[in-house]
Amino acid sequence: MTPDAVVVGSGPNGLAAAVTLARAGLRVQVFEAAPEPGGGSRTAELTLPGFHHDVCSAVHPMALASPFFRAFGLERRIDLRVPELSFGHPLDGGRAGLAWLDLDRTVDELGRDGRAYARLMRPLVAHDDEVTEFTGSTLVRVPRHPLVAARFGLKALEQGSPLWNARFRDDLAPAMLTGVAAHTIRPMPSLATGGAGLVLTMHAHARGWPIPVGGSGAIIGAMIDDLVAHGGEVVTDVAIDDLAALPAARAVVLDVTPRALARIAGRRLPDRYRGALERFRYGNAAAKVDFALSGPAPWANAALAGAGTLHLGGTRAEIAAGEREVARGRHPKSPYVLVSQPSIVDPTRAPEGKHTLWTYTHVPAGSTVDPTEAVVRQVERFAPGFRDLILASSSRSAMQMQDDNRNYIAGDIAAGAATMLQLVRRPVISPDPWRTPLSGIYLASSSTPPGPGVHGLAGWRAARSALRHTFGLTRLPSLAP
Repeated sequence: MTPDAVVVGSGPNGLAAAVTLARAGLRVQVFEAAPEPGGGSRTAELTLPGFHHDVCSAVHPMALASPFFRAFGLERRIDLRVPELSFGHPLDGGRAGLAWLDLDRTVDELGRDGRAYARLMRPLVAHDDEVTEFTGSTLVRVPRHPLVAARFGLKALEQGSPLWNARFRDDLAPAMLTGVAAHTIRPMPSLATGGAGLVLTMHAHARGWPIPVGGSGAIIGAMIDDLVAHGGEVVTDVAIDDLAALPAARAVVLDVTPRALARIAGRRLPDRYRGALERFRYGNAAAKVDFALSGPAPWANAALAGAGTLHLGGTRAEIAAGEREVARGRHPKSPYVLVSQPSIVDPTRAPEGKHTLWTYTHVPAGSTVDPTEAVVRQVERFAPGFRDLILASSSRSAMQMQDDNRNYIAGDIAAGAATMLQLVRRPVISPDPWRTPLSGIYLASSSTPPGPGVHGLAGWRAARSALRHTFGLTRLPSLAP
């Protein structure tokens, strides 16, 4: 096949670009360096036979909210299970903050902070589509819904500043919000962490945080099936280190980091643009542990048994202190641990009666430390007896995360530090940051807006730019099943 367009990288963004271009009637070829497609959205037997673990991403707050996935009809292509309890946040003594899909139930259970939590979240949940539209693209443009954007900005400023505790009296609601904001792997509070935390919490109450049956690989499988059905193909085990190694195509879409783009394009890039790529900063890291369990995790608070996701680390102050330690290049004594329990809604993940547990913790960039013991201790803190249920575990240090995925520089799964500046300049300040100065060359990774997450939006927007500027097509193709 002589392709019209080539995509490098088969993660969700690369495949979103490939699907969009193929649906426009173009011949599309995807190249993937790894033996299997999917990037961080793969599922594999990492511990014992019959236990299926997600290699990186596990829970997908954007799967039902992403404009790309909604256009693609993802929920009609795969089985997405939405836990009634989106996430839980245990504290010592058996207490826990519970973020139900039902916002009213969440508010009722938060006691005297319930009304304050409702005032913070209800306006966002009521306008989740508008907030998603504003935050799901480059911030260098006039928002389509300026009042909603302004309201969101004020709330993000509050939760991203020393005022973040002003509206609360107890510790549960602040801890819940901090556990979500910590997904950014940044010191808190900051405008970027406050904004990201509010968006993800909004999704928890608007459409939920779904878990795909069969694992995150099911999302990749659905996208590849659609690509192949429209004439495209995926070629694995082929690393691209120079544009000259690619077939002669009119458009090239790169699901790679700015560092990789600078290497692949070489001296073809203008000096100013190359300088911007080289100045792009990468953040701190995640280290991961997967567990095969003989039974469900024995949470001290029984309600947490139904949570698809949990945030461990204690109070707002404790988590913020731990994230500051990571930013200083240290491994916290009490680390933040993100937990997913996919087998509570997906029986295909483990043999009957058994369970899988997915975890990651935050560590300094480039860490080679095995995180297993630190994670087990933190889980044991809130689930006494957890250690006795472990049949097997599989861990990856930050540097092993990079070895598995070229885009995870030193273990940075966000493909670039999520600072406020780098959410605007990702990697350049432009209304079309997916388009590079080289004719027909586009950047489509999480290093472009809207940043990290399994949403396909960076690839979708890069493909739309390519359709307009390279192929002269202004009408978007249908992506519906």
